[in-house]
Amino acid sequence: MSLLSYAGMTVLNLLGQKFSHGALALGLLGLFAICFMQYFHSAPEAPRRLGRRKYLTLGIQALFTYLPIVIYGNWWGNMAGFLAGSLLLLLPPRPAWALYGAVSASMFFSPLLSGRTAEVSLYHSQMTMLCGVVVYGLSHLSQVIQALLDTRRELARMAVTRERLRFSRDLHDLLGYSLSSITLKSELIRRLIPVQPEQAVREVAEVLAISRQSLADVRTVASGYREMSLEQELLSARSVLTAAEVGVRTDISLDKVSRQVDTVLATVLREAVTNVLRHSKAGSCVISVARSGRGRVRLSVVNDGADPAHRDVSPDSGSGLGNLATRLEAVGGRLIFSRSDEGVFRLEAEAPAVPDDDEPVVPAREFAVDGPAM
Repeated sequence: MSLLSYAGMTVLNLLGQKFSHGALALGLLGLFAICFMQYFHSAPEAPRRLGRRKYLTLGIQALFTYLPIVIYGNWWGNMAGFLAGSLLLLLPPRPAWALYGAVSASMFFSPLLSGRTAEVSLYHSQMTMLCGVVVYGLSHLSQVIQALLDTRRELARMAVTRERLRFSRDLHDLLGYSLSSITLKSELIRRLIPVQPEQAVREVAEVLAISRQSLADVRTVASGYREMSLEQELLSARSVLTAAEVGVRTDISLDKVSRQVDTVLATVLREAVTNVLRHSKAGSCVISVARSGRGRVRLSVVNDGADPAHRDVSPDSGSGLGNLATRLEAVGGRLIFSRSDEGVFRLEAEAPAVPDDDEPVVPAREFAVDGPAM
């Protein structure tokens, strides 16, 4: 709009003078050429897009700025402001501001040479300076607005991506464990039906409980909020590992932890048990939770039978360890895992018992549960 306003002022100045039709036509053509070049000079990323051609376009704009002054006099002087603005937009700061001052000064001396008073000369010089700053400022403002819109779109895209990752991560953590548990208990039930029908009935009841809990967990994932309990996961882990004929020993000695950390550690334990069931031929498993000093808590899961060749062959068998590392980093923790030559797999998760932005609401507890003899 500023470009059209200044161009309109120049058109009115030319029409108010007694110029021939040919001179007016040439003046309008020159105005069109300046406006056309200024449009490209003010476009976002113009310096990068024009490259070294910017010196050519600036030279052409300078010709269309100064040559018509010979015919139209100071009535054409408003166009010098666009040249000053283009210099500020396209050139490095030091030469740009130096040339900006030179163009403004030229509009002071040009009227003096044509017999105008100093007041008129100062007016034209100030108009050139003002026009140049307006063109420069409005062009940068449009670029800032465009950058803001691009940033908002990128933030929205990132928010959608984070939500998709959260949803997929939670589903992996929930359903991977639950389906593995249901599969193992179903196999156990099939073996128990002919010989121990009463035990089979009890296992069926546990399968139903796991299925109902899985359905509830999926609903909470969809709602975006889910809390888990490390203590409950310990009991569930013992039940599932026992059904898989894995000897279990748990040893827990833990002070107060925040619900956020409690949920993260419960998720780590659930994924660790899933890995024991799906990626090993474990005969024993040790689960321990204890303070590790400086207000931090460490969860450790150690199992034998970690055979690299023994892996779940189903498609997309999971990226649980990567998910766990991401969850722990979110609360200031870290994940460490290793496999020894003897087939012992060790997973350790360490996190602050109470993150800076959370409150300890899970009470302290100290207990030990032993499974079958190891």
